Amino acid sequence: MDAARRSSRPLVLLLLLGACGFFQSYAVEVDVKDDSNATCLYAKWMMRFVIKYETNSSDYKSTTLNLSSSVTHNGSVCGNDTQAALLAVQFGEGHSWSANFTKTNETYQEDFITFTYNTNDTAVFPDAKRKGPVTVVLRDNMHPVQLNDVFVCQSTEFLEAENVTQIFWNVTVQAFVQNGTIGKKESRCRADMPTSAPTVLPTTANATTASTTTLSPAPTATPKPVETPVTGNYSLKRGNDTCLLASVGLQLNVSQDKPLLININPKTTSADGACGNTTAMLKLNDGNSTLIAFTFAVKNISASAQKFYLKEVNVTLLNRLNGSVISHADNNNISQWDAFLGSSYMCNKEQTLEVNENLQINTFNLWIQPFRVTANTFSTAQECSLDDDSILIPVVVGAALAGLIAIIVVAYIIGRRKSYAGYQTL
Repeated sequence: MDAARRSSRPLVLLLLLGACGFFQSYAVEVDVKDDSNATCLYAKWMMRFVIKYETNSSDYKSTTLNLSSSVTHNGSVCGNDTQAALLAVQFGEGHSWSANFTKTNETYQEDFITFTYNTNDTAVFPDAKRKGPVTVVLRDNMHPVQLNDVFVCQSTEFLEAENVTQIFWNVTVQAFVQNGTIGKKESRCRADMPTSAPTVLPTTANATTASTTTLSPAPTATPKPVETPVTGNYSLKRGNDTCLLASVGLQLNVSQDKPLLININPKTTSADGACGNTTAMLKLNDGNSTLIAFTFAVKNISASAQKFYLKEVNVTLLNRLNGSVISHADNNNISQWDAFLGSSYMCNKEQTLEVNENLQINTFNLWIQPFRVTANTFSTAQECSLDDDSILIPVVVGAALAGLIAIIVVAYIIGRRKSYAGYQTL
């Protein structure tokens, strides 16, 4: 994976959009550099989101989410002939957006978009029933653009998936920039063409619903037999401080005609996400075929005690050749890996997370702490029951005692019956 240095210059603009009136939004300009400090991915655009969410009263309300003045773009990747380019931005209270670009020998195009919004942002979702990050993945219909050309779209474009409408305008982007020089020739979107009517891109339905699409023979498959996955070490920072630590070996178990096991390689996997006081998300991207997001939350055990736990898992499988989405699955009711706040959770034995009926995640040598990390080290671990071999001793002793008591009771009952029989009247 290319190591990249990036610069971002947010600009405050007030726009008049149709009859909607004035609203504040921000243009973001991202210039991704490669190891030689040459531009490899450039983008400047404006966007906003209209989100329909469920309230505490179980009705639905629409809200608008704009880019904030503070935008970062950690995780952006240059891309190359075998790896997709990735444009990623983070903004506001735990919101993030990313776009995947793939290329052929002559063209490049945007393939899919991943958007995560955090309903813990009370300024945007003041009465949301569901708390925490929500991820939406959809395919984009951007037409292929010639290498060395710049894609430009000044018109307003709409992408819809689930309960989210993504709105874009004033877009300028070029992926796989050659020799660090932005192209001079423009490739315009259909909506900008003077002879065409404004185009609304087709709706992508059920983008966050688990897909039953059969996986293609598999650039993602690994030779049999599949070995235990290598343990990877991942971390997140909030400012200069580490806020999340994870060490785990990950293996995907995908159900199809023949079961498919996929080991996640930590050497090619990057980590990003968000840390909060009561929610945290760890997103793992292996570069070109798998995206996994783990969402953690905090629950109250008593008036003075709290625990963290794994609340939600999202998995997106991609076609390694072109970066397109093969399947997406999620489970927002996991409730595993729980430990008291201030400690970590450890389980060295193999565990299985059921994402849905077609996909499970096997974990090995798991050690996780999503909250209250100090000095960049794991706190004292609470071990899972699978690791605690000492529990077998009390179980065996208890079983033996129970059996002995049962024998004594039976013998006593038999003895009592015999003694009664000896005193019967002839």
